[in-house]
Amino acid sequence: MAEQSKLKIISLGGIDEIGKNITVFEYEEDIIVMDCGSIFPKEDMLGIDLVIPDISYLIANKNRVRGYVFTHGHEDHIGATPYVLDKVPAPLHGSKLTLALIENKLREHRITKYELVPVEPRETVELGKFSVQFLRVNHSIAGACALAITCPAGTVVATGDFKIDFTPTDGQVTDLASLAAIGERGALALLADSTNVERPGYTMSERKVAETFNEQIASAPGRVIIAMFASNVNRVQQVVDCAIGFGRKVCFVGRSMINVSTLAMELGYLVIPRENLIEIDDLDRYRDEQILVITTGSQGEPMSGLTRMAFAEHRKLQIKQSDKVIISATPIPGNEVSVSRVINQLYRSGAEVIYEALAEVHVSGHACQEEIKLMHALVKPQYFIPVHGEYRMLWQHAELAESMGMPRENIILPETGQVIEMNQNSLSISGVVPTGTVLIDGLGVGDVGNVVLRDRKHLSQEGLIIVAMAFDRTNGVLTSGPDIISRGFVYVRENEDIIEGAREVVRKIIDSFERIEGSDWPAIRNRIKDDLRRYFNDKIKRNPMILPVIVDLG
Repeated sequence: MAEQSKLKIISLGGIDEIGKNITVFEYEEDIIVMDCGSIFPKEDMLGIDLVIPDISYLIANKNRVRGYVFTHGHEDHIGATPYVLDKVPAPLHGSKLTLALIENKLREHRITKYELVPVEPRETVELGKFSVQFLRVNHSIAGACALAITCPAGTVVATGDFKIDFTPTDGQVTDLASLAAIGERGALALLADSTNVERPGYTMSERKVAETFNEQIASAPGRVIIAMFASNVNRVQQVVDCAIGFGRKVCFVGRSMINVSTLAMELGYLVIPRENLIEIDDLDRYRDEQILVITTGSQGEPMSGLTRMAFAEHRKLQIKQSDKVIISATPIPGNEVSVSRVINQLYRSGAEVIYEALAEVHVSGHACQEEIKLMHALVKPQYFIPVHGEYRMLWQHAELAESMGMPRENIILPETGQVIEMNQNSLSISGVVPTGTVLIDGLGVGDVGNVVLRDRKHLSQEGLIIVAMAFDRTNGVLTSGPDIISRGFVYVRENEDIIEGAREVVRKIIDSFERIEGSDWPAIRNRIKDDLRRYFNDKIKRNPMILPVIVDLG
């Protein structure tokens, strides 16, 4: 009897990082793709707008891709979709809100050929030899789902980002019954969120935040301004309900906040009576104690609504002493300095500021240890692969699974690009596929690489020296220059001696040639770079980028 074919699972991103989630499921000739996420650039990626995964493997196998399935609508799970779909077209499946957010992105990128397939919780879609059931989970965005992915090799449960909230504000609890039913039938593998695996206990319920909002709004003498993630529609609804209860009008500020709230209202995820919603231009018609503003900027983003208000750069809304500002979020790692800067400026403007260190204005959207244990206990997988987290989190998650009785040989800590093969009889790593990152800079996709980033870093740290001169090729002589132009290196008027010394270095190089031929120019350029580098290092201990520009006058 022939051995059963194996299911292949390949993470092209989202492993050993928070973001850029994209996972390939492959069985025989069929491929499905779970999520297409992006990640914000690191501090050393100067000028880069966005980072997306390398999808060379998908492009090489695009005729085998049967569809995309999405767990939820956060940027780290949908942000790369326009770039991926443009290269590898296939139908898109997800909850209504998830697909609405994706469709907005596709329109912005002027992608017109796409097929969206909305899926309700517990519904199943057929994609080649795969069937994918969407199961409701709690998270910090509406419409989040775990996926039960079934093929002839077995069923894999991918939790997506999740927590288990027994008192969610929308009343939609995680579908523990369906997860338990899968466990009873027998699950081949579990891919589970590792973000909060280091935290003991349970994640606090979203309802606790509503209690805090009520307390803070009740004690506010003037306007209340609340900054949060636009995608956290359930929390927006809590704020709206509190505002209405205290007789306040609601105003949305910030492009993403307006876009997401508009979509959520159209789809029924967000309910706001029309008479309680006002535009920013109408704020002057109401007393301060009648106003509540919901804005972007919980991460200190430079162009967000809250940041521009704090620094008096917003055209229509300025912070004043009677305002109460609530920041309903935790800084994403790397954003702490930006958030602190905004909070400090809000205090300077005279506002009362409430943030996580002072009150329970935020809860995580990810499961802590006891919720993760419950997920393992219900699904009872044969194999386990921790995902969505830095390596230490994946390691801790593997330790947790082992403590619950999972054999260590049935656990794989994945690396990006590894091909993990499995069926009922075996689990192994069979190879690797090309992976990496693609940098988005403006309209350029992938045209900025390590060399360009290295040059940008060099320019940002040391500056630029341009050596400009013109030659008469006929007579082999210098007709003008050398002129020394400094950008980001030294202020020329205050360092004329250094600049004149640089000119003298270049003149000596030119004078060493009796007659300059066109074939000498590469050697001249190299000598200028080497000699000026030594000169500047000796004089000022700096190493600017040196760019000789030689104009041939013919």
